[in-house]
Amino acid sequence: MEASEASHQIIADLLEARTGQHLTESRRWRVNSALAGIFRAHGISNVDQLVCLLAAPPAGPEGTDLAQEVVEALLNNETYFFRDKPTFDQLPGEILPELAKRRQSARRLSIWSAGCSTGQEVYSLAMLFAEQAERWQGWTIDILGTDVSHRAIAAARSGVYSQFEVQRGLGVTQMLRHFEETPRGWQVRDEVRRMVRFAQANLLAPHHPGRIPFDLVLCRNVLLYFDRPTRSEAFARLAGAVMPDGFLMLGAGETVVGQTERFVPASRRASFFEPVTRPVAATLQKIA
Repeated sequence: MEASEASHQIIADLLEARTGQHLTESRRWRVNSALAGIFRAHGISNVDQLVCLLAAPPAGPEGTDLAQEVVEALLNNETYFFRDKPTFDQLPGEILPELAKRRQSARRLSIWSAGCSTGQEVYSLAMLFAEQAERWQGWTIDILGTDVSHRAIAAARSGVYSQFEVQRGLGVTQMLRHFEETPRGWQVRDEVRRMVRFAQANLLAPHHPGRIPFDLVLCRNVLLYFDRPTRSEAFARLAGAVMPDGFLMLGAGETVVGQTERFVPASRRASFFEPVTRPVAATLQKIA
């Protein structure tokens, strides 16, 4: 194995160890471009030199975690508001009304967006409720967004987006209704932000940062980065996080068929799945 190939494998192993994501051969082409900013910041020119820096002790007691910088750079944080709109439209059209019937006595809905990236999915969910304020009056709506990336969660918590970001998936009316233009960018309005909260967390970690189970879990375009054993582990954790009569929403190109026996497709609802059983694992209890 040549040095550069060995170095790429070390980087791949680092990503998998910290996130569970499997860096396939088809994705390795983007490693150098993804790490270009780190190369410039540290005055190096290739992955071999980066691996040498990773092996060296950090400079000073307050040295930055270079390994975490590398992981953050390799994560794919591609997202936008109301992503895959035909699939997303099933939420206000079918899924949320169905959950409203099932939770009518409690008048509370708890939703988890796993792998929420920079927050657009979470705020999209909150906008659905804000746009039907009369329908949900008197309800408690709690939407939790988590992501393995510290950087992405910090951006999500700020609720501030650039002109380019805010126009991806939003019409002008929605943009003006739910955002306020500020010197820093477009800020999500308070009535939307009050419904959401964010936490840095790994889907595969032994503890969950929120109170489980949830009525609805979204885990879109996350599982496709895992190898089969890791995907099976992720499905087990998701199954333990969904109410027995709740729903799991996957990405448009993802399915449970042939992947797990813990979920089955929801009738006539593309990308939505229902739990077969709900194994309650001690590892998924709320963090005190």
